[in-house]
Amino acid sequence: MKNSNRSPYTLLSGLLFCFFYTWSSAFSLISLWLSQKIGLRGADTGLLFSAIALTALCAQPLYGFIQDKLGLRKNLLWAIGFLLLLSGPFFIFIFAPLLQANILAGALAGGLYVGATFFAGIGALESYTERVSRILGFEFGKARMWGSLGWAAATFFSGMLFNINPNLNFWMGSCSALIFLLLLWGLREVKTDALSQLEYGKPGNLHLSDAIDLFRQPRFWALIVFVTGVSVYNVYDQQFPVYFASLFPDVRNGNEMYGFLNSFQVFLEAGGMFLAPFVVNKIGAKNGLLLSGLIMALRVFGSGLAADAVTISCMKLLHAVELPILLIAMFKYITTRFDPRLSATLYLVGFQFITQVCASVFSPLAGKGYDVIGFADTYMILGTLVLSLTLISAFLLTGDKSRTPCSMDFKKGENV
Repeated sequence: MKNSNRSPYTLLSGLLFCFFYTWSSAFSLISLWLSQKIGLRGADTGLLFSAIALTALCAQPLYGFIQDKLGLRKNLLWAIGFLLLLSGPFFIFIFAPLLQANILAGALAGGLYVGATFFAGIGALESYTERVSRILGFEFGKARMWGSLGWAAATFFSGMLFNINPNLNFWMGSCSALIFLLLLWGLREVKTDALSQLEYGKPGNLHLSDAIDLFRQPRFWALIVFVTGVSVYNVYDQQFPVYFASLFPDVRNGNEMYGFLNSFQVFLEAGGMFLAPFVVNKIGAKNGLLLSGLIMALRVFGSGLAADAVTISCMKLLHAVELPILLIAMFKYITTRFDPRLSATLYLVGFQFITQVCASVFSPLAGKGYDVIGFADTYMILGTLVLSLTLISAFLLTGDKSRTPCSMDFKKGENV
């Protein structure tokens, strides 16, 4: 990386660190907070996660197209930063009272805020960072690694703070968001005229019809099939802390141990983000996606078979291998199989949006399954879904030597 590129890389890494720190502080133990402090059952928690998913799936296509049109301008990131700043007051003074007064009202408010801020916001920030990395010549994974470190740093303390007072985690999130805004203000080195370095044409020339045209492409729907399978990781993670804590004689000890485990997992994930580009470049984007799906299936099946805290902890740690490969392979796949100007739209619609669509369907079903047949049997069903769609995707996804005609034209330097 050239010296002139270090400042944008450093600031973007800091933005990712603070975003994930805020997200983790507010959300990593949300299922424990809802279960132990608010008193929600599994089905009620599933309803909340469904509302979050529905909001995110409405916001993600909008965020994606807006960011593609903005190019390297930071308007959308400013809006997301101010939403992050409100995390502490929202969870303490709005969300909790609403849930205690009326589950549906609380689920609606929580879904609107969390979905728009975190689940849609992260896609906009990651796609912005990926675009800058292509312009300035650094690996996206090396910047995204700092996001994992931010999550790990927050979760290391979250279990202990939760046992003292859960509100401390929410206030820590708002403090991190303030730093996010300061770093965003300092991100001045990347100018909009740097877009001329992209060989894909000007984002300002994009039209809504360009995004809509994606839905006419068979390879886009092939990607959707794969994403439907791997979207299960969101559903699996939602109430996992409840199951994990239940394996301990003292639930308070389980809460604290989960915080340590999650922190360790995300520290490993950060290392995975650093190494994943080398793996994906070696085996190709398609094989990288398939490998992440197989690891995910193993993780979910293994959790269903685990009978003690040690075994299920090992299954949880597989996330540190699976997620980095998935994210790096996903960006490399969408920027080589589709029009790279639409990278944010493709990431937020083809990956994040579809993930939330599936979560909105699967979350209530999984929550009901946890209540009726238990966590272990529900995990076996989810694992079967992941494995089946991953195997189907092996035949549907486009090979690494294939490109869309328009991508080939851009590579030749044609104007758009």
